[in-house]
Amino acid sequence: MRYRAGLWSRIHKKIMTTPKEILHQYGIKPNKKLGQSFLIDINVINRISDAADISEDDIVVEIGAGIGVMTEGIAKKAKKVIAVEIDRNLVEVLKDKLGGYANVEVHCGDILKFNFNSIAETNNSKIKIIGNVPYNISSPLIFRLISFRPVISDFMLMLQKEIVQRLVSVPNNKIYGVPSVILQMFATVEKIFDVPSTCFYPQPKVESSMIKGSFREKPFVPLQDEVFFTGLVKAAFAQRRKMLINNLKNSKLLEGFSESFLKEALNLAGIDGQRRGETLSIEEFGHLSNILYRQ
Repeated sequence: MRYRAGLWSRIHKKIMTTPKEILHQYGIKPNKKLGQSFLIDINVINRISDAADISEDDIVVEIGAGIGVMTEGIAKKAKKVIAVEIDRNLVEVLKDKLGGYANVEVHCGDILKFNFNSIAETNNSKIKIIGNVPYNISSPLIFRLISFRPVISDFMLMLQKEIVQRLVSVPNNKIYGVPSVILQMFATVEKIFDVPSTCFYPQPKVESSMIKGSFREKPFVPLQDEVFFTGLVKAAFAQRRKMLINNLKNSKLLEGFSESFLKEALNLAGIDGQRRGETLSIEEFGHLSNILYRQ
């Protein structure tokens, strides 16, 4: 299904103000394969835009621009908006609806393959990320943003509520895990507010939340090797019920390291090997990683 350029102005002269009207006007049907669920609550859309603290100097990449309601609001505040959308039908809608905005660029493609570096280089500026993220790509997207953090200033994302709770959780919490530790090593994060499922069409079976974060100039703990740090965190949580020393002994990352050596490294880090991974702070993970990597 394709939409002819100018359809918006030729068929309906008045400006559509609600997402529901836009969906109806363009005959848009949500694509289940892409996990599409459109945010239709104008109050929530405005709240997100306000919380993002967009300035006239900001270069914004919007993830999953959809029907452009959020995009339009961002475009009125930002220097430039790159609206990324994987659905070609919606790309046609975005181009038609946002054609009057000189500072909006519509990009058709997969955000998990998007080159944030090129945008930063072209505009000679760090970029701000805003988006309503499909639940099925939440984790890979977070790790991709971390990998591009030198060119990203901050982010404001809508994710499944449980995922946001996990990302902002603290030690000694059953939902504290690999994503929590790795993201918080490289960024400051906070949950902003919840978004009920009733704010979407079609209505999802889960609740959503907004998470806001800023990437640190340097990791919370200076790291000898970031790849090794990530591998160590994954090893520590390999089997959550096991003691830390047992998880480390069984890790491929630390093959060849004797149990006595691992215990010595834990002692140097001031960590009891009988603790579980979920009890370690970000700082403890960082120090242990550095001690092990130097050996």
